[in-house]
Amino acid sequence: MKRASALAALVVAALALFVAPAPPTLGPATTGDPALAKLVRNAAGQEGFRGLSVALIEDGRVRYAGVGDTGGADPRPVDQDTAYELGSITKPMTGMLLADLASEGLSPDTPVRDLLPRVAFSDPAVAGATLAELSSHRAGIPTLRMTPVGFLRSYLYVFAGEDPYAAAGPRSMLDDAAAVSAGKRGEVSYSNLGAALLGQALAERAGADYETLLRTRLLAPLGMDATVVLQPDEPLPARHARGQNVNGLPMEPWRDHGHAGAGGAVWSTAHDVARLVQAVMAGSAPGADAATPRFDAGDGERIGYGWFTTRYGEREVTWHNGGTGGFRTYAGFDRASGRGVVVMGNTGTAVDGVGLRLLGAEPPAGGGPEIRPLIFALVFPFLGLGLLYSAFRAPVLDRVSVATRALWAVLFLGLGHTAGGWDVVPPFVWALGAGVLGAAVAAAVARRPVLPVSAKPVTWRTWLSPVIAIVLLAAFAFFLIG
Repeated sequence: MKRASALAALVVAALALFVAPAPPTLGPATTGDPALAKLVRNAAGQEGFRGLSVALIEDGRVRYAGVGDTGGADPRPVDQDTAYELGSITKPMTGMLLADLASEGLSPDTPVRDLLPRVAFSDPAVAGATLAELSSHRAGIPTLRMTPVGFLRSYLYVFAGEDPYAAAGPRSMLDDAAAVSAGKRGEVSYSNLGAALLGQALAERAGADYETLLRTRLLAPLGMDATVVLQPDEPLPARHARGQNVNGLPMEPWRDHGHAGAGGAVWSTAHDVARLVQAVMAGSAPGADAATPRFDAGDGERIGYGWFTTRYGEREVTWHNGGTGGFRTYAGFDRASGRGVVVMGNTGTAVDGVGLRLLGAEPPAGGGPEIRPLIFALVFPFLGLGLLYSAFRAPVLDRVSVATRALWAVLFLGLGHTAGGWDVVPPFVWALGAGVLGAAVAAAVARRPVLPVSAKPVTWRTWLSPVIAIVLLAAFAFFLIG
């Protein structure tokens, strides 16, 4: 039995290496300015990125470079016209809409209830939040409304790459805003829901939807023709990158157009965002005054209407980043040096450090790895250890318990594959976990002829745990494949 178990472990582990997690790596493809592409590769390193589209603004001139590829079934080199999910860089754009409308008489101190009189806010503090507070994250509104359904979606996002917002529209977003309670006002506490509420309030005031307001007041004047807010039934931009997480798991696009003011369902390109940054630096963009620091954001940071300003040594950088399921973006500029940057990537690895290095600033030292992905990587794949021990040592073992524990171990092996921290833990560790499970199953099968169906009298409860495991495995496979 020991020999068969050891052989099974070796065979399964060797086969598992072929399907082990494969964190993305920056490919060799290069487009645009060769010198800039070299700088980008030096700033990025090789791990954690699949493709990066970059714009660098110096002395009023814009250079572009693309390194790596789009991913997907038909990967293509990325360039300045490759479309990415923009994410939260839309927040300072919403702040610019506020600043632009303020120049025409809209007071930033207007309570949001005045622009959304039909929304039945449950908390007077939320209803009384001002437009300026919403744009600077000082309204005390939580970043999201957490519900049981939302909690479930968050885990479908982590384990299967599903859209956690499920194409939430404006009505759904307003319902969430109406239901939440505000915390402490006046202190900066980042809120996606607050920024989305601001976008919808400004759209209501203009008598249009958010996309129309954004396009007429900001995108069209700047010639940002490739920036779009996608509706749930609209196709993705023709030249889009494919998003994936840090493990290489494909991530579903986020279709939450109701959160467009905060970055939901917004796609753009490095070329378009460079136009935005260049115009804000020059002060010629509509609402460019939104980038002026107005409020203390803590830890040496200040914030205007959506734009953060942070000092890095001798550099003072005005910036915002963005992150969705499979994309990370960064836009920033240093007025003193006249340098600006846009970095867009199609993985879950942050690109802020790349942008700061291109601006000549030294990124702050990063914290340690997140605990949850480490647990998923170091614990989940080794659930078969319990079965392996029982197969050799337990005097009482039955076929139902063997099947049940094997099914649960397979499920957790799959969960560890998709959500483990394989950018930190070597992926071969996952193959070792598969080998342990293979050894456990082989040892249990070797004892099968002498095992009873169940060590206890068979009732409907006997089959409950294996049936639950089968249902969860089927659901996991459905969401993963679908």
